[in-house]
Amino acid sequence: MREYLDLVNHVIENGIEKENRTGTNTLMSFGYHYKVDLNKGFPLLTTKKVFFNSVVHELLWYLSGETHIRNLRKHTKIWDAWTSEEKNWEIGKMYGYQWVKWEKYSENNITGKTNKTYINQIQDVIDLIKNNPDSRRMVVTAWNPSVLNEIALPSCHAFFIFNVTNGKLNCHLTQRSGDIALGIPFNLACYATLTQMIAQETKLELGEFSHYINDAHIYVNHIDGMRQQLEREPYELPQLVNVIKGDMRFIGPRPEIPEFVDRDSFSFLEKIKPGLSGYSSILFRNESEIWSMIDSEDPYLE
Repeated sequence: MREYLDLVNHVIENGIEKENRTGTNTLMSFGYHYKVDLNKGFPLLTTKKVFFNSVVHELLWYLSGETHIRNLRKHTKIWDAWTSEEKNWEIGKMYGYQWVKWEKYSENNITGKTNKTYINQIQDVIDLIKNNPDSRRMVVTAWNPSVLNEIALPSCHAFFIFNVTNGKLNCHLTQRSGDIALGIPFNLACYATLTQMIAQETKLELGEFSHYINDAHIYVNHIDGMRQQLEREPYELPQLVNVIKGDMRFIGPRPEIPEFVDRDSFSFLEKIKPGLSGYSSILFRNESEIWSMIDSEDPYLE
């Protein structure tokens, strides 16, 4: 995907080396922004592996609102580093909880008692898109200052905004910090999938995905691999269809599969079917046999 390679090139050419909490320095650039037209194809990278299985299960985990990864771990281990068995795999009130169970407190004027209710921001956005598509308030935020000292990791992709223009659904994501080698490919595929899910639910066409990264960085031990990606010519993007009901599948060209492209996550994917309807669970199928992709940390280059 050319927009991603432009981001990589910009940071390598213009980035400033900085220290951070991990002990491994980064090359970083402040305030990078790009857009992709979702009508031109699904923005899954073709110059490196992206484990789409993990992307989808992570998104479904967000939408579940769970504060633990006990169910997510059955499908992918990408969040294991942020918690442990000793902690019962709890991560706190992070992304998904804030998306669908934002806590709201109100005081009863008569009794003086405090009442706690919940806001499902995703449902509110869907309702706005359906009933007031010109609204400029279609915002979902995962950044809750009251829980920052209680969660495994302060939200990197902090909030996103939807916009409807000429019958097309657009999504803008603001990210406080973006690991270009590991995180950004996942974030891009995740929010593109979510946008397509909501577009299908609200009967809209796909528009643009807009992405602002406040601290766009490459860890110094990833730079050589990222340079190799810049030498690769990206393939034509696939199309993702039927994302919420029936078959979910990629369709598109089937060029010769180079070794560095994951056969099980690009347009060569034959079928992906939800195990249950809606947003519940997904089984990955290749014709008659069920298979699963490798669950491991997404490599910056393979």
